[in-house]
Amino acid sequence: MEIYIALLRGINVSGQKKIKMADLRSHLADLNYTHLQTYIQSGNIVFKQRSTDVAVLERQIHNKIKEKYGFEVPVMVKQPRDLFDAVRHNPMTEERHQDLKRIYFTFLSEVPAAAQVAKLQDLDYSPEEFVIKGDLVYFFSPKGYGRAKMNNNFFEKKLKVKATTRNWNTVHKLLEMAKGITDSTS
Repeated sequence: MEIYIALLRGINVSGQKKIKMADLRSHLADLNYTHLQTYIQSGNIVFKQRSTDVAVLERQIHNKIKEKYGFEVPVMVKQPRDLFDAVRHNPMTEERHQDLKRIYFTFLSEVPAAAQVAKLQDLDYSPEEFVIKGDLVYFFSPKGYGRAKMNNNFFEKKLKVKATTRNWNTVHKLLEMAKGITDSTS
Protein backbone atom coordinates (compact mmCIF):
# COMPACT_ATOMS: atom_id res chain seq x y z
CA MET A 1 0.00 0.00 0.00
CA GLU A 2 1.11 3.52 -0.79
CA ILE A 3 0.77 6.72 1.22
CA TYR A 4 -0.95 9.64 -0.47
CA ILE A 5 -1.81 13.23 0.36
CA ALA A 6 -5.02 14.67 -1.06
CA LEU A 7 -5.34 18.45 -1.33
CA LEU A 8 -8.88 19.75 -1.75
CA ARG A 9 -9.49 23.17 -3.29
CA GLY A 10 -11.91 25.70 -1.85
CA ILE A 11 -13.76 23.90 0.94
CA ASN A 12 -14.86 25.44 4.24
CA VAL A 13 -14.00 28.96 3.06
CA SER A 14 -16.35 31.76 4.13
CA GLY A 15 -19.11 29.27 4.88
CA GLN A 16 -18.98 27.79 1.37
CA LYS A 17 -18.70 24.09 0.48
CA LYS A 18 -18.81 22.92 4.08
CA ILE A 19 -17.35 19.49 4.77
CA LYS A 20 -16.66 18.17 8.24
CA MET A 21 -13.35 16.34 8.27
CA ALA A 22 -14.69 13.48 10.42
CA ASP A 23 -17.43 12.89 7.85
CA LEU A 24 -14.96 13.08 4.99
CA ARG A 25 -12.73 10.48 6.65
CA SER A 26 -15.75 8.20 7.01
CA HIS A 27 -16.73 8.63 3.34
CA LEU A 28 -13.19 7.90 2.17
CA ALA A 29 -13.04 4.82 4.38
CA ASP A 30 -15.95 3.55 2.25
CA LEU A 31 -13.47 3.60 -0.66
CA ASN A 32 -11.12 1.31 1.30
CA TYR A 33 -8.67 4.11 2.09
CA THR A 34 -6.89 3.34 5.36
CA HIS A 35 -4.89 5.23 7.98
CA LEU A 36 -7.01 8.29 7.17
CA GLN A 37 -5.95 11.52 8.83
CA THR A 38 -7.00 15.09 8.11
CA TYR A 39 -5.25 18.32 8.94
CA ILE A 40 -7.21 21.50 9.61
CA GLN A 41 -10.53 22.19 7.92
CA SER A 42 -9.20 23.25 4.53
CA GLY A 43 -9.07 19.77 3.01
CA ASN A 44 -5.76 18.05 3.66
CA ILE A 45 -6.00 14.27 3.85
CA VAL A 46 -3.23 11.74 4.39
CA PHE A 47 -4.10 8.10 3.73
CA LYS A 48 -2.99 4.71 2.45
CA GLN A 49 -4.45 3.01 -0.60
CA ARG A 50 -3.49 0.15 -2.92
CA SER A 51 -3.96 2.12 -6.13
CA THR A 52 -0.86 3.60 -7.67
CA ASP A 53 -2.73 5.83 -10.10
CA VAL A 54 -3.22 9.31 -8.63
CA ALA A 55 -5.71 10.22 -11.38
CA VAL A 56 -7.93 7.36 -10.23
CA LEU A 57 -7.66 8.50 -6.62
CA GLU A 58 -8.46 12.09 -7.58
CA ARG A 59 -11.59 10.96 -9.44
CA GLN A 60 -12.68 8.70 -6.56
CA ILE A 61 -12.38 11.49 -4.00
CA HIS A 62 -14.00 14.03 -6.32
CA ASN A 63 -16.89 11.67 -7.09
CA LYS A 64 -17.42 10.76 -3.42
CA ILE A 65 -17.63 14.45 -2.46
CA LYS A 66 -20.03 15.13 -5.34
CA GLU A 67 -22.18 12.15 -4.29
CA LYS A 68 -22.27 13.04 -0.57
CA TYR A 69 -22.37 16.85 -0.73
CA GLY A 70 -23.69 17.70 -4.20
CA PHE A 71 -20.92 20.09 -5.21
CA GLU A 72 -17.72 19.98 -7.22
CA VAL A 73 -14.35 20.17 -5.47
CA PRO A 74 -11.06 20.06 -7.35
CA VAL A 75 -8.81 17.38 -5.85
CA MET A 76 -5.08 16.91 -6.25
CA VAL A 77 -3.40 13.79 -4.95
CA LYS A 78 0.32 13.80 -4.26
CA GLN A 79 2.76 11.39 -2.75
CA PRO A 80 4.94 12.40 0.19
CA ARG A 81 8.00 12.51 -2.07
CA ASP A 82 6.26 15.21 -4.17
CA LEU A 83 5.91 17.46 -1.13
CA PHE A 84 9.38 16.56 0.11
CA ASP A 85 10.87 17.52 -3.28
CA ALA A 86 8.83 20.75 -3.30
CA VAL A 87 10.36 21.72 0.04
CA ARG A 88 13.86 20.56 -0.85
CA HIS A 89 13.95 22.43 -4.18
CA ASN A 90 12.24 25.60 -2.98
CA PRO A 91 14.11 28.53 -4.55
CA MET A 92 12.63 30.91 -2.00
CA THR A 93 14.70 29.27 0.72
CA GLU A 94 17.71 28.32 -1.42
CA GLU A 95 18.38 31.70 -2.99
CA ARG A 96 16.57 34.35 -1.01
CA HIS A 97 16.34 33.07 2.56
CA GLN A 98 12.81 34.45 2.91
CA ASP A 99 10.68 34.39 6.04
CA LEU A 100 9.33 30.83 6.03
CA LYS A 101 5.91 31.94 7.30
CA ARG A 102 5.45 33.90 4.08
CA ILE A 103 6.32 31.08 1.67
CA TYR A 104 3.51 29.26 -0.13
CA PHE A 105 3.28 26.29 -2.47
CA THR A 106 0.68 26.48 -5.23
CA PHE A 107 0.19 22.99 -6.61
CA LEU A 108 -1.04 22.97 -10.21
CA SER A 109 -3.19 20.25 -11.80
CA GLU A 110 -0.74 20.08 -14.70
CA VAL A 111 2.29 21.80 -16.13
CA PRO A 112 0.98 25.06 -17.59
CA ALA A 113 1.50 25.98 -21.23
CA ALA A 114 4.76 27.79 -21.89
CA ALA A 115 2.85 30.73 -23.41
CA GLN A 116 0.85 31.20 -20.19
CA VAL A 117 4.00 31.04 -18.07
CA ALA A 118 5.69 33.60 -20.34
CA LYS A 119 2.76 36.03 -19.97
CA LEU A 120 2.87 35.65 -16.21
CA GLN A 121 6.63 36.25 -16.10
CA ASP A 122 6.02 39.74 -17.52
CA LEU A 123 3.91 40.78 -14.51
CA ASP A 124 5.45 42.46 -11.49
CA TYR A 125 3.64 42.71 -8.18
CA SER A 126 6.71 43.44 -6.08
CA PRO A 127 7.46 42.78 -3.32
CA GLU A 128 5.57 39.54 -4.02
CA GLU A 129 7.68 36.98 -5.84
CA PHE A 130 7.03 33.67 -7.56
CA VAL A 131 8.95 30.95 -9.34
CA ILE A 132 7.27 28.30 -11.48
CA LYS A 133 8.88 24.87 -11.68
CA GLY A 134 6.84 22.33 -13.61
CA ASP A 135 3.45 21.91 -11.93
CA LEU A 136 4.33 23.98 -8.87
CA VAL A 137 4.41 27.69 -8.12
CA TYR A 138 6.66 28.78 -5.28
CA PHE A 139 5.27 32.01 -3.93
CA PHE A 140 6.49 34.57 -1.42
CA SER A 141 4.21 37.28 -0.02
CA PRO A 142 5.89 39.48 2.59
CA LYS A 143 2.51 40.86 3.74
CA GLY A 144 0.95 37.40 4.11
CA TYR A 145 -1.38 35.44 1.90
CA GLY A 146 -4.56 37.27 2.86
CA ARG A 147 -3.18 40.47 1.36
CA ALA A 148 -1.51 38.87 -1.66
CA LYS A 149 -2.39 40.10 -5.13
CA MET A 150 -1.02 36.86 -6.59
CA ASN A 151 -3.26 34.37 -4.83
CA ASN A 152 -4.59 30.96 -5.88
CA ASN A 153 -7.33 32.45 -8.10
CA PHE A 154 -4.75 34.69 -9.76
CA PHE A 155 -2.50 31.77 -10.67
CA GLU A 156 -5.43 29.66 -11.91
CA LYS A 157 -6.66 32.48 -14.12
CA LYS A 158 -3.27 33.43 -15.54
CA LEU A 159 -1.96 29.87 -16.03
CA LYS A 160 -5.34 28.39 -17.07
CA VAL A 161 -5.00 25.33 -14.82
CA LYS A 162 -6.56 24.26 -11.52
CA ALA A 163 -4.51 25.09 -8.45
CA THR A 164 -4.52 24.77 -4.70
CA THR A 165 -2.19 26.54 -2.31
CA ARG A 166 -0.69 25.49 1.01
CA ASN A 167 1.62 27.39 3.32
CA TRP A 168 5.03 26.29 4.54
CA ASN A 169 3.70 24.97 7.87
CA THR A 170 0.90 22.93 6.30
CA VAL A 171 3.23 21.24 3.81
CA HIS A 172 5.59 20.32 6.64
CA LYS A 173 2.74 19.06 8.83
CA LEU A 174 1.45 16.84 5.99
CA LEU A 175 4.94 15.38 5.55
CA GLU A 176 5.12 14.74 9.29
CA MET A 177 1.74 12.98 9.20
CA ALA A 178 2.82 10.83 6.24
CA LYS A 179 6.00 9.87 8.08
CA GLY A 180 3.89 8.95 11.12
CA ILE A 181 1.86 6.54 8.98
CA THR A 182 5.07 5.04 7.58
CA ASP A 183 6.54 4.62 11.06
CA SER A 184 3.35 3.08 12.46
CA THR A 185 3.06 0.52 9.67
CA SER A 186 6.73 -0.46 9.35
